Amino acid sequence: MTVRNLTILGATGTIGVNTLDVVARHPEKFRVIALTGQNQIEKLAGQCQQFNPRYAVVLDAAKARSLTALLANSNTEVLVGVEALERVSALPEVDSVMAAIVGAAGLRPALAAARAGKRVLLANKETLVMAGRFFMEAVQKHKATLLPIDSEHNAVFQSMPAHYDGNLAAHGVRRILLTASGGPFRTRAVETLAGVTPEQAVAHPNWVMGKKISVDSATMMNKGLEVIEARWLFNARPDQIEVVIHPQSIIHSMVEYLDGSVLAQLSNPDMRTPIAHSLAYPERVEAGVSWLDLAKIGQLTFETPDYARFPCLKLAYQALDAGGAAPAILNAANEIAVAAFLERRIPYLGIAASLETVLGRLSGLPADSLDDLMAADDAARQEAANYIAAQSA
Repeated sequence: MTVRNLTILGATGTIGVNTLDVVARHPEKFRVIALTGQNQIEKLAGQCQQFNPRYAVVLDAAKARSLTALLANSNTEVLVGVEALERVSALPEVDSVMAAIVGAAGLRPALAAARAGKRVLLANKETLVMAGRFFMEAVQKHKATLLPIDSEHNAVFQSMPAHYDGNLAAHGVRRILLTASGGPFRTRAVETLAGVTPEQAVAHPNWVMGKKISVDSATMMNKGLEVIEARWLFNARPDQIEVVIHPQSIIHSMVEYLDGSVLAQLSNPDMRTPIAHSLAYPERVEAGVSWLDLAKIGQLTFETPDYARFPCLKLAYQALDAGGAAPAILNAANEIAVAAFLERRIPYLGIAASLETVLGRLSGLPADSLDDLMAADDAARQEAANYIAAQSA
């Protein structure tokens, strides 16, 4: 494998940190050209000092000045703004772009990478949830290579036939099975969920993640968003994507074939596995992940999700069925509602209530362009904020 030049969008987040961990293990295979961050400036500076990228990007001028001061004796040039994110995503010398910026802010640079024909290592859910049709059209038009980083979609990718071209029937695929841990409240009495605290919601039993995605795991909204992602990644209908709860988080997802075969990808719950797979694809490299000991694990169990416990999952399927701007509205409203819950402005059950209300109020918004979807995103955030404010008034 020749040396691959990387831009890492969202370098200071969990995915970015794990990506750099894998890169550091293989300096002969990967070279960092650009790193981007938003709030953790000292952490970003430390990463720049270790990996010596050509560029570092932040979103506002004050943080750019702080980063420039911290990197005064380095060769790294500090850039600022969304346009700079797009620039480092499309640099001619960059081969692969790790798209790991959380939230809607990750859409534009991921799209820039696709339009530049890069290998896009996609960890940003919102790119496909908000604008799946437009993003996939860009990937196909500009002959970009799209590799999913989510452990579930990466597992599906690994379990699909080689050179899968988006036609499930032609490849004998019956359905995709996305596994879910069930989060911290899988067995908690439903009638007690009203009293869930932010501290309880972020205490994931298997994965170490940020607060927002940990809450999404607790509500299973993360799985709902992954269903929407899978629809676009693998050109699957909603009824061809099934969610199954697998508390051990060892089987990361499965693909069922027409002959009755089910292929699965298994590993310990460590994001370095899908990251290393995508960084080196089609080769394999060591990722620093502990080996899987099935005998020690003892058993693998499975359950059907309960919509009474996980109403956000049901809302995600409904948004996917509705199509148009509904997935973008769902995603935006969820970001506002989760933030409000973490700030103790709404109760845990208020997350699902907020999403259902906003989806109902904004049904029918146009989705004929990226501008339409961005407008729907803005409208959903405002509507969610208004609803939450009214509840706490």
